[in-house]
Amino acid sequence: MSCNWGTELWDQFDNLEKHTSWGIDFLERYTKFVKERAEIELSYAKQIRSLSKKYHPKRSREDESRYTWCLAFAATLRQLNELSVQREELADNLSTQIVCELARYTQELKTERKTHFQDGRRAQQHIESSWKQLESSKRRFERDCKEAERAQQVSDRIDLDNKTDGEKRCSLKARQTAQQKKEAAEEARKDYVTNLNQFNQDQHQHYHTLVPVIYQRIQDMEERRIERICEAMRLSAEAERKVLPVVSRCVDAMMDAAEGIQPRMDTRQVVEV
Repeated sequence: MSCNWGTELWDQFDNLEKHTSWGIDFLERYTKFVKERAEIELSYAKQIRSLSKKYHPKRSREDESRYTWCLAFAATLRQLNELSVQREELADNLSTQIVCELARYTQELKTERKTHFQDGRRAQQHIESSWKQLESSKRRFERDCKEAERAQQVSDRIDLDNKTDGEKRCSLKARQTAQQKKEAAEEARKDYVTNLNQFNQDQHQHYHTLVPVIYQRIQDMEERRIERICEAMRLSAEAERKVLPVVSRCVDAMMDAAEGIQPRMDTRQVVEV
């Protein structure tokens, strides 16, 4: 089922910002997990090698080459050393193929996310500014209309009175004031219409072009992040599987060494010594 964040989540900017931030936190946490696992594998390899070296005979003793149980233990120690090599290889693959790559990708992702949400905030600020300008011009238009209406009422009332010279001058001044207020109201109306048309245009562009494009980019970014996590988990399993054949051969060799122990032969050796 197809889903488009630009149309489905057009009013969820803050929630998308939180969700993608959480996604990056998860990516960093997973990277840290793989890093710590690689460190554990490396530490385990070193300890196993040290253990093998510790119990491996420093010098060849005739007794240890004569008895099958001694030979089996020596073979087990050699295989244990080989196992440590495989764990080191696993640790190296986890570090180079996953940890380093995810760390680099995370920085790129943070930069990309910052750009997308800056674009989103700019778009939101622009539409809010356009709305405020429309509301301001509307209030100015309403105010100028009321003032023009009041000025016209004053002018009409003065015209009805008897005209002395002084009253005629007042009437002329009132008519001039009314005309000025009327012209101011008309200018305010034109300004309001201009801002209304501009807001309608901005609103259409915001919800039909800017938001869908920005949100689609954010969605694409999020899907790529999830794909990277998927790829990292796959590589982790592949790194583990890569060493399994050698590990399996080492274990088989240990089993063969154990099965090669012959108690009767060893006791006969004691008699022959």
